[in-house]
Amino acid sequence: MASSRSSHSLFPLIFLARLSGFLVAALVVSWALTYRASFIPHPSAAQETLIYSVLHPLLMVIGFILISGEAILVHRWLPGSMNFRKSVHLSLQGVALASGVFGIWTKFHGEDGVVANFYSLHSWMGLICISLFGAQWLMGFLSFWHRGEKRTTRVKILPWHIFLGLYTYGLAVATAETGLLEKLTFLQTRRNLSKHCPESMVVNSIGLGLALVSGMVILAAISPKLQSSQSHVNYSDKKSLSND
Repeated sequence: MASSRSSHSLFPLIFLARLSGFLVAALVVSWALTYRASFIPHPSAAQETLIYSVLHPLLMVIGFILISGEAILVHRWLPGSMNFRKSVHLSLQGVALASGVFGIWTKFHGEDGVVANFYSLHSWMGLICISLFGAQWLMGFLSFWHRGEKRTTRVKILPWHIFLGLYTYGLAVATAETGLLEKLTFLQTRRNLSKHCPESMVVNSIGLGLALVSGMVILAAISPKLQSSQSHVNYSDKKSLSND
């Protein structure tokens, strides 16, 4: 009952987060399809290189960030048992992880090789982010889904699991922002792209949209409106632990 009341109280926030996420996805797809020339490293680049360059922002923004954000929101709105919500959460995070790994691979698979593409703050943050995300997913699987750990161990790990999940999600958004800035700076300095042209506005809008989505997702995850129900859950856990 408490979980149902919390879901209803958070419905406007979750709705706005999803609406913003949908708009960000639409902007990324529009950017990739409308301004394909911006993703070609040089005029003589092969068609395969263009495909990999376009797939990178699509996979990292839509597949990695937006889907992982939806996975975070699962525990706030999805009805059903806790095990069911965990399985959906774990599955969505698995899809996000696969998208992130493949998205990084598309960037490193370019003509210049791995070393030439691994030089900027964006690339360093991206590798750190995907590594943390993989460790987080594995920790979640072993600690909560596998059931091989004792209940006391899972309860102790839970706050760290939540912290690392939100931190990694925020780091992913920050990494995307640095990537957008890097791409826009490259286009403006080397391709003479106007600072006030439609493409610049689209890229800036994607960045603002990601900042908005991440704020609403994190707020929904830690919303004070959930304190009463969360306190009830914690009390129940402690009571059951004392009876074990």
